[in-house]
Amino acid sequence: AFLPVLVYSLKVSPLIEKISDHKDFKKLLRTRNNVLVLYSKSAAAAESSLRLLSSVAEEVKGRGTISWIDCSDTESRKLCKKMKVDPNSKEKGVELLHYKDGAFHTEYNRAVTLKSMVAFLKDPEGAPLWEEDPEAKDVVHVDSEKELRRLLKKEDKPLLMMFYAPWCGVCKRMMPSYQQAATELKGKYVLAGMNVYAAEFERIKEEYNVRGYPTICYFEKGKFLFHFENYGATAADIAEWLKNPQAPQPQAPETPWADEENVVYHLTDEDFDKFIKDHSSVLVMFHAPWCGHCKKMKPEYEKAAEFLHVANDSPGVLAAVDATVNKALAERYHISGFPTLKYFKDGEEKYTLPHLRTKKKIIDWLLNPEAPPPPEPAWEEKQTSVIHLAGEDFRESLKKKKHTLVMFYAPWCPHCKNAIPHFTTAAEVFKEDRKIAYAAVDCAKEQNHDLCKQEGVDGYPTFNYYNYGKFVEKYTGERGESGFTTFMRTLRERDHERVGKKKDEL
Repeated sequence: AFLPVLVYSLKVSPLIEKISDHKDFKKLLRTRNNVLVLYSKSAAAAESSLRLLSSVAEEVKGRGTISWIDCSDTESRKLCKKMKVDPNSKEKGVELLHYKDGAFHTEYNRAVTLKSMVAFLKDPEGAPLWEEDPEAKDVVHVDSEKELRRLLKKEDKPLLMMFYAPWCGVCKRMMPSYQQAATELKGKYVLAGMNVYAAEFERIKEEYNVRGYPTICYFEKGKFLFHFENYGATAADIAEWLKNPQAPQPQAPETPWADEENVVYHLTDEDFDKFIKDHSSVLVMFHAPWCGHCKKMKPEYEKAAEFLHVANDSPGVLAAVDATVNKALAERYHISGFPTLKYFKDGEEKYTLPHLRTKKKIIDWLLNPEAPPPPEPAWEEKQTSVIHLAGEDFRESLKKKKHTLVMFYAPWCPHCKNAIPHFTTAAEVFKEDRKIAYAAVDCAKEQNHDLCKQEGVDGYPTFNYYNYGKFVEKYTGERGESGFTTFMRTLRERDHERVGKKKDEL
């Protein structure tokens, strides 16, 4: 189609496709899966939008298509009427609508800026940029390494920089406090934010030790001094800290159990085999210093050890191994959770005992050592429609599904145990729908600790909903099968409504 002289004078990108015929428009939507359409009441009304969209088109070349329909001529007016679009009713005489996979997706109602429009077309389902939040107007939003260097060089005021990822739940929860602090402290301090999730920012992440999100760095006159680590901070907490910024105080290390006064034998990689050979009946507790259940069990284990220590004709001895220090033993005996109790008879491993948690149970069992009932297979070992994810494959797996509900859990947690059968049944209901997934992450596994922290898990179970890998919201509904299925069914009905609504118009 020929563009009017007015449009040529604007240097409109040839990447913008001007359309006036309904068949051409249908073909465009059939052959392109990510289309932003500018409807205008006239060429003059489209002028400023076309100037901006020309730049957007260059940035999204190959990933998105921009089209223009000028509703002022006879043929285009018919097309606009067919599409039920009337730019005359809009204040500026233009309307922007987005079409995805051949159907209407949404009205574009985000910021009309190059950055926001490019971000939208690169990820039409993604959350708006932080800077689009009007409450974040006093946060300095940094987009590139060059901008960061420039800011650090010219800014004399003390500066706090939040390095974040757009999908990070902890970041999202902290942002309101951070932006409130930016407004209240304006003129005295600078609070900035930078999305460094993309691979192009590896150098910055290395330089400022960004190992998870958010990482918040404090600068004075361009020089990095400390990390700010109170991610539950209020605006008042941030202001208070900035009055006297200090490096995070190292927590006083706990005294290792082996160094405390007790009669439990504490074994290591070096002396374990000899001890097991020298004692015919040994119960060994594999533990970790951070493990809450180990701490709870410790006094009972010590009491049992004292009883056995003074007993005549003792049925055995109690030993312990710090599995985080003695990694060779932990690996040899496949220790994956804590505490794990193993019984050794005459130098050989005989049983793994899951339920000996009190002094009485430990002593009663040692007086009559019997094989425990076979363990219930772990959730991930059962054949179900739930996808079990780990740190390294988490994000990539989620990107393949439009809607994913993820259950972050710990195998020992009673509320998790109650929810698992309902969650599993819900996954079964939707197993034929390729756009849906129910997934689970075992946060008790060491390899998932960072992931669970990063996704804002501070209790079990936690349910997060993701859209193509982007965190959207926490699920707080009922934890029965109907709650999990209704949540997903509502999302799918919304999808189908959008498709159906626009099919009628094409």
